[in-house]
Amino acid sequence: MAAVNASLMAMNGATLLQRKPAERSTTNRQLRVKCMAGPKESRQSPSTPPEKVTTKFKDVFAFSGPAPETINGRLAMLGFVSAVGVEIASGRDLFSQLATGGVPLFLGSAILLSVASVIPMLKGVSKESKSQEIMSSGAEMLNGRFAMLGLVALALTEYLKGGPLIS
Repeated sequence: MAAVNASLMAMNGATLLQRKPAERSTTNRQLRVKCMAGPKESRQSPSTPPEKVTTKFKDVFAFSGPAPETINGRLAMLGFVSAVGVEIASGRDLFSQLATGGVPLFLGSAILLSVASVIPMLKGVSKESKSQEIMSSGAEMLNGRFAMLGLVALALTEYLKGGPLIS
């Protein structure tokens, strides 16, 4: 506040030592601010063309491409929910589920889910283009990462415990 007063006085040619007591004006000044929401603008400016999605197999499956983390995340979500569901239903831990016929079921579902995930990517459809407000591509990526961690934590906990986590 003092800096504002000093700068105003400097503009009027006065110094801080020559300060006169402020006089209050009896006029009632009002400031009205009107805010209105306008139409939503797109995130991309109209001058820049939309980013082109590559459809080359090598680019889709590159280390930083869309396929590896998307497919691994989806498989981890399926695996984590399946492992916990079977453990609740039958009381068997993850390792006994795999030992008693779980590998062919996992491989079959992994192939099916991988092919279903890759086909749109090879056609040039990005996850972001199909993203919605609640079920967004970012939420899917985060859920996939947590499912990967959860599956490893489940296996490690059951190994150290020597039995199922949920009895």
